Amino acid sequence: MIKDLVRLRSKNQNTKNDIVTFNRKKFRFSDWFAEKIIKAVAFLSIAIVVLIFIFVFREALPIFRMDKKDVVSTEVMVQETYGGADTENTSAKTADNQVDNSNITHISSSIPSSTLLSKTWMPVSDNPRYGMWPLFLGTMKVTLIALLFAAPISILAAIYTAMFAKPGIREVIKPVIELLAGFPSVVIGFFALMVMATVFQNIFGYASRLNGFVGGVAMGLAAIPIIYTLTEDALTSVPKTFTEASLGLGASRRQTAFYVVLPAAVPGIFAAVVLGIGRIFGETMIALMATGNAAMSSMNPFDSVRTLAATIGAEMAEVVFGDTHYSVLFFIGSLLFIFTFALNALAEFYFKNVVIRRYQSKK
Repeated sequence: MIKDLVRLRSKNQNTKNDIVTFNRKKFRFSDWFAEKIIKAVAFLSIAIVVLIFIFVFREALPIFRMDKKDVVSTEVMVQETYGGADTENTSAKTADNQVDNSNITHISSSIPSSTLLSKTWMPVSDNPRYGMWPLFLGTMKVTLIALLFAAPISILAAIYTAMFAKPGIREVIKPVIELLAGFPSVVIGFFALMVMATVFQNIFGYASRLNGFVGGVAMGLAAIPIIYTLTEDALTSVPKTFTEASLGLGASRRQTAFYVVLPAAVPGIFAAVVLGIGRIFGETMIALMATGNAAMSSMNPFDSVRTLAATIGAEMAEVVFGDTHYSVLFFIGSLLFIFTFALNALAEFYFKNVVIRRYQSKK
């Protein structure tokens, strides 16, 4: 009995030694190094995003500092005159100017929030106005037009690809649509500027050749690949048992697609649409080239508009560093950053998780 216990203990000890030896042999420096590199890159990416966020908000903060004051300096222009009378008049005007200059008070470089909500965007004038309402309205108008154009086409194309297309046709349609995502924005904007604007003007007969409608359709072309790809992934991730059960009960393929598969994929489709909105909302080059760049507070889709992103792209290179206009443009950038970040986070961390939990519970 004692010999059996000793033998069993030695066997267990040998087994433990074998496990330790196996674990030591399993260690690979290349795997460890790759893991550390991936982790470092991930943390670096997060740090860069946070630093960009801090920088943008830091540059936009001065417009809200009401206690920051700058001295207004003026120069007295003395005209060169001839004759005693003119000299006396000039001297009197110069004295008046000096008196007026002595009464000049400090003017705050910050602007009240009511100015940002006004209906006039005119940053370069004797009386600059920074009303962002026409910019926000133009952005919303273009986004809505692009969404109404891109979402139905993308969703219907995804339904056809996932439910009706033959494998050979699917292998052609999907790469072709996804290839559109690789097109530079400037190419789509140039196509809208030279072709789409003329065609739509001949069809609808509106006065402004470049307007919100042309820009919205062009931005819809840029958003179609994103919405299509994510929608197609959501449709194909629906369990096959849903489709088989529906077809087995006598439903047609059309009824199965629209009444069984499509409702099950609604969270994923909604996430695709949200990401498409983020893509449209932050688009710059297409908005610069196809919308007309006129800050107008009009609800007419055929009037020229200016978006928030296009305003930054058009004016940032010409502003004075540290000026109020400079800070307002950074404030617009912070609004775009917050909006797109919120949309992407909502789609990534909420809707996708809803889809995953729903499908895992069904399986």
